[in-house]
Amino acid sequence: MQELNFIYPENKKECYQLVQAQLTALLENETNLIPNLSNASALLNLALKDINWVGFYLVKNNKLLLGPFQGKPACIHIPIGRGVCGTAVSEEQTQLVIDVHQFPGHIACDCASRSEIVIPIRNRGKVVGVLDIDSPLIARFDAIDREGLEKVVQILEQGCIWE
Repeated sequence: MQELNFIYPENKKECYQLVQAQLTALLENETNLIPNLSNASALLNLALKDINWVGFYLVKNNKLLLGPFQGKPACIHIPIGRGVCGTAVSEEQTQLVIDVHQFPGHIACDCASRSEIVIPIRNRGKVVGVLDIDSPLIARFDAIDREGLEKVVQILEQGCIWE
């Protein structure tokens, strides 16, 4: 059987366009949050090169709770305002971190991670979770990743029922 990750284009913009189309197809006629986030994390794990963790944290009881992911075991609870994920929630904006070791208050769930991007997920104007992606490379993420992943999050915001 051929590895699925060989079908993804080297060009980042083209890769994100394909991922967005595939995610839209995966969400068709399905609004259940957990299976949709599970498939989204698996899809991103297949498509993106040089990453070592991809997944979701959901806001529960005024903190972030680990959701569906691909990668090594991760921190289960993250306080809002702490670390890259908690900062994305408190500032309500994407965090693109070139070197996590230079980020004040970084929470190291995997010491191999060097860069990170975290995109807030909104429902009715309120942040309800984040998409979190780590890489073992410094400066792995750029403006193209930011734009592509923010569109992925928009697809999830519109395609899921957020409770």
